[in-house]
Amino acid sequence: MLLVSRSTTAYHHGNLGPALEDAALELMRTQGHATLSLREVARRAGVSHNAPYHHFGDRTALLKRLSERGMAELLGAMREEREATAGRDPQEAAVRIGSTYVHYAAQYPERFRLIYDPEVCVPGSPSEAMAPLIGGVEAILAETTASLSPGGEPRVIAALTTAVWAAVHGLAELVVAGHISEAEARPALEALLTQR
Repeated sequence: MLLVSRSTTAYHHGNLGPALEDAALELMRTQGHATLSLREVARRAGVSHNAPYHHFGDRTALLKRLSERGMAELLGAMREEREATAGRDPQEAAVRIGSTYVHYAAQYPERFRLIYDPEVCVPGSPSEAMAPLIGGVEAILAETTASLSPGGEPRVIAALTTAVWAAVHGLAELVVAGHISEAEARPALEALLTQR
């Protein structure tokens, strides 16, 4: 009996990349990304063990792609919230946008960890695909922070943006690590961002 690898079908339909990414994300849900192997990913996707190497080249390239995908999801969620809060009270909008960031981390802790893994996305040296995604997240944070202090000096707004990002990211990290619940993060954001 002749056994044919199912990878031929994936290649034929042009969906091998997304199939491998989805398989990797499923595995990461239970084991994180530190021990993820391309052989496991291939097995989960139902393709030959060489298929991931043909498509991504190596494990690092797959992790970079998954990191970019995660950042695109986070940015998309933040953009949706920014649009939903357009014209509202700037403090309410800031809390909701910050809560969206925390919610993404709570919903997808394994993806959030990967996005900010310095070995995958080297600080100061993002991939060509990652750079605009990081820029998009930073732009939303900067716009949101600037709306809290209209007419503020640019250098003060820049410093405040860094502080707000640090606070929101820190809350997300605490939620991911299990030190606080997502429900506890929102009142913290309200206390921080709604002071008159």
